[in-house]
Amino acid sequence: MKTAMKTALSVAICIFLSSLPALSQTQPSPEVPPIVTAPTGTPTFFLTSIGLGNGADLGGLDGADQHCQALATAAGIGGHTWRAYLSTQAANGTPAINARDRIGNGPWFSTKGRQIAANLADLHGDTVELARKGNLISKSSALTEKGEMLPGEGEKPNYHDVLTGSQTDGRAYTDRLDHTCSNWTSSLPNGSAQLGHFDRNSSSTSISWNSVHPSRGCAQENLIATGGNGLFYCFAAEPR
Repeated sequence: MKTAMKTALSVAICIFLSSLPALSQTQPSPEVPPIVTAPTGTPTFFLTSIGLGNGADLGGLDGADQHCQALATAAGIGGHTWRAYLSTQAANGTPAINARDRIGNGPWFSTKGRQIAANLADLHGDTVELARKGNLISKSSALTEKGEMLPGEGEKPNYHDVLTGSQTDGRAYTDRLDHTCSNWTSSLPNGSAQLGHFDRNSSSTSISWNSVHPSRGCAQENLIATGGNGLFYCFAAEPR
């Protein structure tokens, strides 16, 4: 009797052990969390790699827009309507034009596919919450149409001054002072243009990307002496 019981027990153990591999194969594998990547898109924002070389005389808004389009086309990203991020002031019966009203509604992506702002409110910090968060324009994302990073604060040369003629909200100035070098038609030593800093997230984290200080004049040498080279931002104006 004892021998029979031992035999039955041995058989049961063998059957149980033989079933373990099958059980392990039928167990569902644990779920692997998806990899979350940053949003990417085709380039719709860049910083000009070069200026027009004539100080702040850009040929007005039309000349600046043409420069954006030409640079984008040469870089293979010309399939958009490119606009310069520049404001003009009211003059001779012509109303002011706000930079923010020229560039569409977003979203905008750098030439490396990084989203720098989702919309106009995000770009300009139109609410307290958005202003605290800030957009993602910085030295590492304000790339040229070629996808290159330009020298900024602490480097020689320093090109971090960017022509905008705008207040921080992206609108034109309404006082009687010249903030646009005669609406981007002057390269004289006098006059002034409002500037932003593209490298604001380096050592100067609170500096504005679009409105920091005026230039010392409108001539090319004035812009260089201030810390720039006549560069400006270009945005794809049509919605994506």
